[in-house]
Amino acid sequence: MNKKLTLSQLEQYLSKAAWILKGPVDASDFKVYIFPLLFFKRISDVYDDEFKNALEESEGDIEYASLPEFHRFEIPLDCHWNNVRETTTNVGLAIEKALRGIEQANQEFLYGIFGDAQWSNKNKLSDKLLIDLIEHFSQYTLGNEDVDPDMLGQAYEYLIKHFADLTNKKAGEFYTPRSVVHLLGLILDPHEGETIYDPACGTGGMLLECVDHLKHNNEDYRTLKLFGQEKNLTSSSIARMNMFLHGIEDFSIYRDDTLRNPAFFEADGLKTFDCVIANPPFSLKDWGAENWANDPYGRNIAGVPPQGNGDMAWVQHMIKSMNKEGRMTVVLPHGALFRKGAEGKIRKKLLEDDLLEAVIGLGPNIFYGTQLAACVLVFKQQKESNKKNKVLFIDGSDQVRVGRAQNFLEPEHVNQLFNWFTTYEDVENYVKVATIKDLKENDYNLNIPLYVEKIIEDNLPSVEKALEDLKNAWNESLKAEEDFKKILNEFL
Repeated sequence: MNKKLTLSQLEQYLSKAAWILKGPVDASDFKVYIFPLLFFKRISDVYDDEFKNALEESEGDIEYASLPEFHRFEIPLDCHWNNVRETTTNVGLAIEKALRGIEQANQEFLYGIFGDAQWSNKNKLSDKLLIDLIEHFSQYTLGNEDVDPDMLGQAYEYLIKHFADLTNKKAGEFYTPRSVVHLLGLILDPHEGETIYDPACGTGGMLLECVDHLKHNNEDYRTLKLFGQEKNLTSSSIARMNMFLHGIEDFSIYRDDTLRNPAFFEADGLKTFDCVIANPPFSLKDWGAENWANDPYGRNIAGVPPQGNGDMAWVQHMIKSMNKEGRMTVVLPHGALFRKGAEGKIRKKLLEDDLLEAVIGLGPNIFYGTQLAACVLVFKQQKESNKKNKVLFIDGSDQVRVGRAQNFLEPEHVNQLFNWFTTYEDVENYVKVATIKDLKENDYNLNIPLYVEKIIEDNLPSVEKALEDLKNAWNESLKAEEDFKKILNEFL
């Protein structure tokens, strides 16, 4: 029996692939090439496993073993990994043909999944470079007997983070720190049989966190139904590959602009879900404001957000996507809590409708690509009776480990924030349960310091004690002066 690959082996294997591309390919484009190749290798090796099993079952009948019903995905003639590996000239063209052939043969699940990389651009990808890359990926077999889907999925997410580190300035577009994702999953608390929706799903990390949440609680994660939408072609393709590599079957991920063209519908309008979770693009400028006043999907439930900032458009879209018992967690920049004008009016309406349950301020500089401090907003369609007409404010600004270039939300910080959220009571300097009256007095401004007041202990002595200390010090100095004069006289 084969010894299965370890996570460390897989991580090193994937990192080396990035180093092979280094030079002719910009670090920000590594993902465009490496993710499709990894997925191509995986499905080719799984196909071989399935073929071998069917061949044994049929006592060597090749035609029988090739039947589509024995394979998760069909791999057409000349489109297998080994066909590409045997190619020595125009390797990029061979890769393109293989990937397009697989997409065409599996249109229901894989259409467009490999993205739009220009494999045949020899100025960027020479035959030698691609042969080196193919040979590198060929050193391990990635079939079911060689690597667990969970392990491969973890390595895949390692690679996503690795690329985020390499392309720091833009990485926030497709990578949210895992600790933040974990906090959102804890708060959302999904369960068996529920529907989960991420309208800005990136590479699928939030959806997979919900899967992990069920695994951790010993619930059947296969009963979850996952839905995601993502505008970026590469990220949406990676999200779909990510699901398959984690062994997830029941998911729908669409590529399109959520605010302009939402993907999921029911007979009477937008589809609604049990759980909605997202880290949408912060303060999106070109978000489609021109259509919002008469939004055909009825999402302007609290008003029209400003033309140059889409934060409240995402919030309203997500609220509209909750079902009658739905709940949601969303990451936003702090400005969404206190900006005035149209956003102020939207906040007022949402608070009057008693949809907001909690505001959690996170520490600064924990997101890739921005030093901004972010916050987590928690909404519920049906709040518990003891939470009605109240909002929980948590100041987590110091719940970070300070690093040189970036700060980190460690497990103990996540646990502390979640504990404050679940305990739901005032904690001096950190937590405040505010009433609707408090909110109204602050003109529905949600800026956390308005509610969580910091009590600074100055540790200064009283006036009486200070005067006494001064008097003692003065007397000590007089005595020291007398002693000095005596010593000086002895030398005169």
